[in-house]
Amino acid sequence: MSKLKYERPVIKKMNAGLMNKFGTRNTFQPVKQIDGVPVHKLIEQYGSPLFVLSEKQIRRNYQAANRSFKTRYPKVQFAWSYKTNYINAVCNIFHQEGSWAEVVSGFEYHKALGNGVPGNHIIFNGPDKHRDDLILAIQNDSLIHIDHFDELYSLIDLCEELNKKPRVAIRINLDTGVYPIWDRFGFNYENGQAWNAIAKIVGSGKMQLVGLHCHIGTFMLSTAPYAIAASKLCELAMRCKNLLYTHIEYIDMGGGFPSTNTLKGAYLPGVDTVPSVDEFAEAITAVILGYGFKQDELPLLILESGRVLIDDAGYLLGTVIANKRLSDGRRATIMNFGVNTLFTAFWYDHKISPAQDFTEHTEDMVLYGPLCMNIDVVRDSINLPLLNPGDHVVVHKVGAYNMTQWMQFISMRPAVVLIDEQQNTMEIRKAENLQYLEMMERMPEHLQQLKQV
Repeated sequence: MSKLKYERPVIKKMNAGLMNKFGTRNTFQPVKQIDGVPVHKLIEQYGSPLFVLSEKQIRRNYQAANRSFKTRYPKVQFAWSYKTNYINAVCNIFHQEGSWAEVVSGFEYHKALGNGVPGNHIIFNGPDKHRDDLILAIQNDSLIHIDHFDELYSLIDLCEELNKKPRVAIRINLDTGVYPIWDRFGFNYENGQAWNAIAKIVGSGKMQLVGLHCHIGTFMLSTAPYAIAASKLCELAMRCKNLLYTHIEYIDMGGGFPSTNTLKGAYLPGVDTVPSVDEFAEAITAVILGYGFKQDELPLLILESGRVLIDDAGYLLGTVIANKRLSDGRRATIMNFGVNTLFTAFWYDHKISPAQDFTEHTEDMVLYGPLCMNIDVVRDSINLPLLNPGDHVVVHKVGAYNMTQWMQFISMRPAVVLIDEQQNTMEIRKAENLQYLEMMERMPEHLQQLKQV
């Protein structure tokens, strides 16, 4: 009888609170301050709705994630995912903590350079890299992650033209037991396409193949697929060494770690169901350490985490506009922010807290935004204390993607405020106004005067 594999013990923090009959918890505590700054003062100074970010929490999240991996593996590097939140002040917090930049477009690449990130600390991902973008990345010695054969052939031509040998990796899609497979990006592992691309890169002699990259999905709720992905990338790295005499310097596992938001349709709250960063770190590093690399040949492990590092550092403050009864008798509360501002309302059942004292009466209700669109539903069912016009609420865990996927539609995009570690507040993005909205418009001469009918 074979011995069971040893698994180190893990301590997981429980979510305290009284359970309701469904096993979830109703905790109605007013949230009157964020990092010691009163909510009503933030709204008075900067307006409503308003995004608020906690610098203290961002740094705490990064340091904890970094520690989770570095206490298990000797060579680790995080690269901040710009698409998650590319407000410059946010990016620079991560860069101060030691994070590189991971970008997926020329626009994001220029933002990273503008933030002072050295070119060799920028990872350039994505399927849409323009010729000028690639030239700039080559000249800056950035890490270029090749997504498809057309990009590979274009790079070979550019290398000949520029007489440079850029450092490149390939993005690999692979079967980890999670479906549908994200096979629209990169080269497939199982059908041999990835190995074919590797052989072409090495055989060309025009580029330096230094890395292997995968990104297996988003908001991953199991650690097992990462172990499978790490094993397959290690296998490719070994083949590169043994068959092509090419040393792979790094393995990039991408991102996809979830925050503790609750996905729509989930039976239990996210805080009780999502794996911790420690669990992901254990799954990934155990595979690489146990694969058989010599100590001096262990690859650098790169992580491109975004959501898990910033989601719980972001808040959206809003105000009640009105209440009404729907035809079926349900209470409906209309907020001054909608899905154009809170894009992740399509994905999550966000926790929403009153920002002032309230009566003991609660009711199931629908929370709508102010847009003249039937899809503008912030929460389709939530039990809350009764809210009156002018009352404020705090929406939790909104730091990821809302400030990059928000839309200017019917209402303007609000300001974004950062609370620093000394509890000072600063506007890191101003609220939009009509002048800003129209600054890119041009009026044809024949339309500059209205015709009198």
